[in-house]
Amino acid sequence: MARQRLGEMLIAKGLLDEKGLEEALSLQQVARERLGRILVRLGLVSEREIVSALSEQLALPQVYLFEEVDMDIQGVLPQPLVVRYKAIPVRRQEYRLVVAMADPLDVVAIDNLQQVCSMDIEPAIAAEDEIERFIGQYYGLQELVYQAAQNQELIREENIPWDIKETSHDEALMVRLVNTTIRQAINMKASDIHVEPSQDKVRVRYRVDGLLREVMELPPGILPPLVSRVKIMASLDITEKRLPQDGRLQLELDQKLINLRVSILPTIFGEKVVLRILDGASSLILLDNLGFSQQALTQYQRLIRNTDGMVLITGPTGSGKTSTLYATLHRLNNAEYNIMTIEDPVEYVLSGINQMRVNHKAGLDFATGLRAILRQDPDIIMVGEIRDRETAEIAVRAAFTGHLVFSTLHTGDAAGAVTRLIEMGVEPFLVASSLRGVVAQRLVRRLCPHCQETYTPEQGSQEAMYLEELGFPLIQAARGKGCRYCEYTGYKGRAAILEVLPVNRELRQKIIDREPSDELRRIASNYGMISLQEDGIFKALEKVTSIAEVMRVAYSDEN
Repeated sequence: MARQRLGEMLIAKGLLDEKGLEEALSLQQVARERLGRILVRLGLVSEREIVSALSEQLALPQVYLFEEVDMDIQGVLPQPLVVRYKAIPVRRQEYRLVVAMADPLDVVAIDNLQQVCSMDIEPAIAAEDEIERFIGQYYGLQELVYQAAQNQELIREENIPWDIKETSHDEALMVRLVNTTIRQAINMKASDIHVEPSQDKVRVRYRVDGLLREVMELPPGILPPLVSRVKIMASLDITEKRLPQDGRLQLELDQKLINLRVSILPTIFGEKVVLRILDGASSLILLDNLGFSQQALTQYQRLIRNTDGMVLITGPTGSGKTSTLYATLHRLNNAEYNIMTIEDPVEYVLSGINQMRVNHKAGLDFATGLRAILRQDPDIIMVGEIRDRETAEIAVRAAFTGHLVFSTLHTGDAAGAVTRLIEMGVEPFLVASSLRGVVAQRLVRRLCPHCQETYTPEQGSQEAMYLEELGFPLIQAARGKGCRYCEYTGYKGRAAILEVLPVNRELRQKIIDREPSDELRRIASNYGMISLQEDGIFKALEKVTSIAEVMRVAYSDEN
């Protein structure tokens, strides 16, 4: 009897529909990842539902690591193999070892594990993100930090600088320390790594779901070789310690290329390092899964069907603007269009789209690249960011002369994008005639599905007053209590809250008349625009996020 396919099983269980499966299969052709991982990333199915279906499909036991693992046997498999194969020893039964694996069908991995431990391996299946969390928690950086600290102590005793005494063993140790730090950040789905020196320690923090989280402290002596290693990886000057430096590096982890943007800044206690993780595969999200309400999604789809004009995505750094742009280009991508982009940097390579990266050293900025693109007969243009008057004018004129242009701006709301363009020096009549619409967005943390609870805000509380300001009655909402699955934060993952402002005839006239953004916002609201804060409260009602999280991300005293 033929084994039922994973997608068919999920549909049969009512966990997935045909449309969702088709979208995931389409994305799989681009991303080259396992179907289950793509379905989880798109938010169509949970990790546990995938594992449960795979357990049934493969007739293998399912393991819950944090509940079933015998910690006394964790040394039975070497750490490098545990990390490489994502294989966790669960329990030993005489000459058999039960091992939880992300891919229990990997016969090469099973053979290698059997040779190392001289036991029969009995594979089981566990959620990949749970395996990664377990590895990060129990096979993390402590051993490497201890070894590096020991080496530094010897160097200090002998009074010899690191770069003179550096041996191949020391160098390999620092390579492993940096790589493991990056790997752990990726496993925790962090967007940034901060290495921050102080007088008596070096603090390492990861930005997870938009907030910084301290993960470890290092001895101060480790900072110089660690910074030197990062500089070497990013092709920066290791002798320059007085000036800021910026660079990029690329790593291959688990057969996937990870790009990192590097920023190094001198402080009074040494050089501070920030690594921005540009995991392209996680940037490609389908338009239907970005978090648009049905009304907003319909409005936005109408905007991007235009054959010319400009559509802007606004919001602060880290609000998901680039993800929205990539999802839009993925939707529009077909053989009939010449789609071209100028980005800084290119975070994800889109098949069938011509992408160009800004190179300031070579004199290639957004304005120069945009001029060159206009000579390439484009239909659709994406400009990574409008930062200055020159880029704004070229982009607006390109939209005015028959091209569909997408770009981003840093503004507080959708209406503010209009006044920002005019403040940059673009003529109001050009803005009015070329701008088709603006999307403003923020990212809120999703409530953890394992520990959320319902409650009603108390009268007089900040949440109750916030609801009253926005014109909502006192409602039943949800919040996260905190559990091991969400690292006791109450949140796991992020979702977008958005407002869509289509530019209609009345708004065009107000733009020409240089009306302030408050007036533009009022008119848009009269035509049914749902504000960022209102969209956030609707998502709190749907138990996607909490009222407190909406207040943290989108609160404004200009209600």
